[in-house]
Amino acid sequence: METSSSNPDKTVAAFIHLSTFSKYFIPFGNFILPLILWTAKQKDPFVDHHGKQALNFQISMFLYFIFLICIGIAGVIFWGVHFNLDDPLIISEDFISAGHPQNLISLFVFAGVLGLLLSGLFILDIVSVILATIKASEGEYYKYPLTINFITPTTVGNHQSKNEQFNNTQNQTL
Repeated sequence: METSSSNPDKTVAAFIHLSTFSKYFIPFGNFILPLILWTAKQKDPFVDHHGKQALNFQISMFLYFIFLICIGIAGVIFWGVHFNLDDPLIISEDFISAGHPQNLISLFVFAGVLGLLLSGLFILDIVSVILATIKASEGEYYKYPLTINFITPTTVGNHQSKNEQFNNTQNQTL
C-alpha cells in the first residue's frame, strides 16, 4: 500500500481539511468549500479519500450538534413544565425565582453536562481537522473518529472500478 502522493495532491487534500474551518466565517462553509475542492480533483484517489472523509466528518459533527441542541431544548421544556407544576417559575426584570433553590440543581447539572458535551464536540472537531490536515500534507491517509459514512469512502490501496475487478482473472473463482 502506497501512502504518498505528489505535492499538488497533498496540498489540495490539506486544503480540503482546512477549508472546513470556513464555517466560522461563512454559514455552511464547512460543507460548501470542501465539496468544491473535492469535486475539482475527485479523480485523484488520495484527494478523493480525504474529501470524502472531511465531508463525512463535517456532516456527522453537524448531526451530533443538532442532536445535543434538541436534547437541550427538550430538557429546558421538561424543567419548565416541572417548575410550573410544583412551584411557579417567576422571571421579572429584577429576579428569577423557581421556588426552592434545590429545584434548580438538576437543571444546572443538566446544563453543565450538556455544556461539557458541546465543548468536547468543539474540541474534537478542531483537533481532528488539524490532525487530518497534517496527515494529508505528509501524504498519509486519515480516518476521522466518530464519523458516520454518508459518502462511502473507497478502500485505501484498491482503486479499481467494479468492471476492472470483475475482469481481473486473479479475483475470479470458479
